[in-house]
Amino acid sequence: MDSLEQLLSNLEPEEALKEVAHLARRLFPLLDEKAHLDFIFSLTGDTGSEKVSSLVHL
Repeated sequence: MDSLEQLLSNLEPEEALKEVAHLARRLFPLLDEKAHLDFIFSLTGDTGSEKVSSLVHL
């Protein structure tokens, strides 16, 4: 993980997010629904206790 973080740290924040989004689009089809939701909730800082109501805001 350190190498990915090091690569992203060399980019401007906007460009780093574009790269992360590109990688996420490639990985999401490989994930099951739970893993996909867990990832989304980890981005939002949600504990997952209110998953259904939290999705309304996405």
